[in-house]
Amino acid sequence: MVSDDISKLKAIGKVFPEFRCSFLSILTFNQTALRMITDNSLAFHLKRDRLIIVSGLFFIAILSWLYTFYLYKQMVYMDMNALFFAMPMTPQWTYIDFILLFLMWLVMMIAMMTPSISPLILIFAKVNRQRKQQDYPFSNTALLMSGYFLVWAVFSLAATALQWLLQQMSLLSPDMKTTSKILGSIILITTGIFQFTPLKQTCLAHCRTPLNFVLQHWKEGKQGALRMGIENGFYCLGCCWMLMVLLFVTGIMNLLWVSIIAIFVLVEKLLAQIKWIPYFAGTVLILYGILILLK
Repeated sequence: MVSDDISKLKAIGKVFPEFRCSFLSILTFNQTALRMITDNSLAFHLKRDRLIIVSGLFFIAILSWLYTFYLYKQMVYMDMNALFFAMPMTPQWTYIDFILLFLMWLVMMIAMMTPSISPLILIFAKVNRQRKQQDYPFSNTALLMSGYFLVWAVFSLAATALQWLLQQMSLLSPDMKTTSKILGSIILITTGIFQFTPLKQTCLAHCRTPLNFVLQHWKEGKQGALRMGIENGFYCLGCCWMLMVLLFVTGIMNLLWVSIIAIFVLVEKLLAQIKWIPYFAGTVLILYGILILLK
């Protein structure tokens, strides 16, 4: 409506030049007012979006960590009658065992990765809102998150299958860590070497720059948001999957190491200016693997 009034004032100013100065003043005032209204509305929606998203991410992370802690307590007390007991005691898994172990891995991945994906989600929501103000299609941020965790769901499925295989080969102890010194050393050394590879550095570079990722990989529509989440999930998986495999050495439900890996992943992504972090971690892992092998 304001833009229609502005158009009318421009037309009148052309017909009556003597009133042009007055009309220009009114026009300038209306344009300024319109800009202020638009800016205030955008600022309000950005603050509201940020509050909703931060609260949602915090809630998801807390629930995931609580469930992980609940599973840890089950394992410590060997409470096989507990709801969702997710630790098969024999190599003969049932399909229920497989589903519960898959759920355990997936929830654990959500707990560990939610903090590190938060910057991307917030930036996506901000850009998305700004584009909506310019009459571009609006995509729900939940679609981006769904695509991202879909990738980690596939990883969780693979990790569950690997856990089943190791248990069939009697290479996992009751506390779900490898019983083979050689296998443990190989995992540690391989993970350490991986920290130096171009694949690791390329994936980490994409994870460290969420704004660049959003601007360079933007896709319109609901399917576009889902695909963006999947793409970023693959970069994140490429960066961190070997770190998750370390849980087979430290203990899949070892909360201390789950927390250490989650914090390392977050620090590695947020502190982009400190280039030596992955190399330092890689060196430590290689030396630790060699030490275990020589014992």
